[in-house]
Amino acid sequence: MKSEYTLAVQTALKAGEAILEVYRGSDFQVESKADDSPLTLADRRANEIITEALEKTSYPLLSEEGKTIPYMNRSWWQEFWMVDPLDGTKEFLKRNNEFTVNIAMVRDGKADFGVVYAPVLKLLYLGVPGLGAFRCNEEKNFTQPIDYLVQFATPLPDRDPGDEEFKVVASRSHFTRETENYVNSLDYGDKPLKLIPSGSSLKLCMVAEGSAHLYPRLGPTMEWDTAAAHAVVKAAGKNIYRLEDGRELEYNKENLLNPDFVVKE
Repeated sequence: MKSEYTLAVQTALKAGEAILEVYRGSDFQVESKADDSPLTLADRRANEIITEALEKTSYPLLSEEGKTIPYMNRSWWQEFWMVDPLDGTKEFLKRNNEFTVNIAMVRDGKADFGVVYAPVLKLLYLGVPGLGAFRCNEEKNFTQPIDYLVQFATPLPDRDPGDEEFKVVASRSHFTRETENYVNSLDYGDKPLKLIPSGSSLKLCMVAEGSAHLYPRLGPTMEWDTAAAHAVVKAAGKNIYRLEDGRELEYNKENLLNPDFVVKE
């Protein structure tokens, strides 16, 4: 599998380059999806690159841009790629740099391997079975095979959110009243609350690395929004829990909508 993991990383980097080409231009060619969420030229180009590369492997692929695959056709999948070519399109359109390329390997309904790449920030997160979770911000090492890449990366978690503040990361573009009520209901003792806004799957990676205590999401997300970063979170010894029953978030459901969840230790 290590060759497939290396391919996933290299593919995420190539998709990131294509996204940056559009990002640095003036015409994003924005369209509206059926749910009125935006779709840009960068989404389409990244999806083409990822699809072309990963379809050469022996594993099927489920992408945000290919979500129409009927459940009867994918229900038997034990291993498959779960892809979000451009997570954080609203952040992309705002030009705040907080968007990512997400590629995950899902096994038996669980997030197993994940690469999250933030192309503007030149920040690469990895969750690799048997090796752990890592953050790499040395671009010169990005193209190394997975075994060598992790040797030059920082193992996660590597930060202590500290005892002075209770740090909660929340969506910059989708902070709902329900989320606010949940945060206000938390018991964080006599510590002052520090709410940290962030975009895309970077929020989950902040919990994985230890720069935030938790990330609650009470509002709609799709499986491809979380799968890659979920693998990073798990490899860092933490997890994503459904708010309704405390169970781990699962993938390849008939309805690809995630339930409300919280990311924490």
